[in-house]
Amino acid sequence: MINVLTFVSNYSHTMTEKQEKILGAALELFAKDGYHATSTSKIAKHAGVSEALIFRHFENKEGLLNAIMDVGGQKAHELYAKIVFTTDPKELLKKAINILFEVPEEEYEMWRLMYALKWQTNGYNTESKEPLMLALNNAFKKLGYKNPEAESELILMIIDGAVTSFLLHPPKNKEDIRKAIFDKYDL
Repeated sequence: MINVLTFVSNYSHTMTEKQEKILGAALELFAKDGYHATSTSKIAKHAGVSEALIFRHFENKEGLLNAIMDVGGQKAHELYAKIVFTTDPKELLKKAINILFEVPEEEYEMWRLMYALKWQTNGYNTESKEPLMLALNNAFKKLGYKNPEAESELILMIIDGAVTSFLLHPPKNKEDIRKAIFDKYDL
């Protein structure tokens, strides 16, 4: 299982060790106890720092939330970058679909925390998916689909729903699911 602090430090290249500890503690507590029920004093105690340090680095609890979501956004951006520059439309679709099957299981707990936080705060960032949406749209146009925008949105919904399902109760038949999606798009 991946350590939350390790995950945060892997995607927060400009932060100090204390800032990473604060973010890791905030993410754990927000996911476990809820964003609204977690105080900055509780985060400070869990991180082993003063509450004043949290305010100096992040201003307030919302600043912490934004920093955590930025870390998740950086990871998503990294995953999407592997897809959006693919020129062959079928290969692009395969890569987009495969993204949900290639999340290492040792990162599941980290992503559960990120999704829990997203659900609690209604922090669904569609902006980070925009490059992927445009690439999918272009791929469906090249493949001659009647409504490329709707197909692109559907793929993103499939990915989001499947990730949620995998995180909550991983299916035993992942490969059958992948094949069914590939078959749907003739890949």
